[in-house]
Amino acid sequence: MPATLFRPSRRSVLPARGSHRPLSARRPAGRGGSHRLVSWLNRNRRLAIALLLCAAAGITVHQLTPPPADTAMALAAARDLPAGTALAAADLMQVKIPPQMVHPGTVTGAGEATGMQLAAPLRKGQLLTDSQLLGPGLLTGSPPGSAAVPLRMADPSSIQLVSPGQLVNVVLTGANGYDQNSSSEVLAASVPVLWTSGQGGKTGQWLGTAETDGLIVVAAAPDQAARLAGASTQGKLFFVLVGPSGAAG
Repeated sequence: MPATLFRPSRRSVLPARGSHRPLSARRPAGRGGSHRLVSWLNRNRRLAIALLLCAAAGITVHQLTPPPADTAMALAAARDLPAGTALAAADLMQVKIPPQMVHPGTVTGAGEATGMQLAAPLRKGQLLTDSQLLGPGLLTGSPPGSAAVPLRMADPSSIQLVSPGQLVNVVLTGANGYDQNSSSEVLAASVPVLWTSGQGGKTGQWLGTAETDGLIVVAAAPDQAARLAGASTQGKLFFVLVGPSGAAG
């Protein structure tokens, strides 16, 4: 009987499940993360280059950006303030602003405004300028030679109908009694109102009077100011609201 050759099965030459791989076949410890990174870079080479370029551009922009500009100090309203408010230290706050926002007339020191009287209302945080205070600053932007003229109206209650910035015609009524014919004359046409006692006005240093009831302050040209001066002693003064075109309102 011929001898039968024994052929080992393939299974018999495979390592048993769970057996350890040779040391030479093991992957070096700590190389798995770097291997995955290299693989990712190989697959996403363009994306990686774009990210590097963006990072380089960001660093360049940061280095070329100039340092923040110096700031300047100014005064702003600490709360909503009505016209006529006599300013106290608690009404104002110091704020930092870019130097280019400091214009002629900007009030920067508390000592410049404390005790002064507002000619127009201020919102909380709004910067304070001399044109918002009773005084020469009220005439900012007016034609050269303009004068701020205080006038006492014959009807004090009518002051409630006008506010700073509105244009009025100032009318003089010459009648001194009910038995006389009333003749009216327009002393000044389309003059802007700078301040009124009806907007919360109080006695201020600029007006120099203890009685402000019925007063308005208008910006008048030299010839108008000459006619308005002392006009209240010649009769009764009234105003007529007009628009920018001069039409009566």
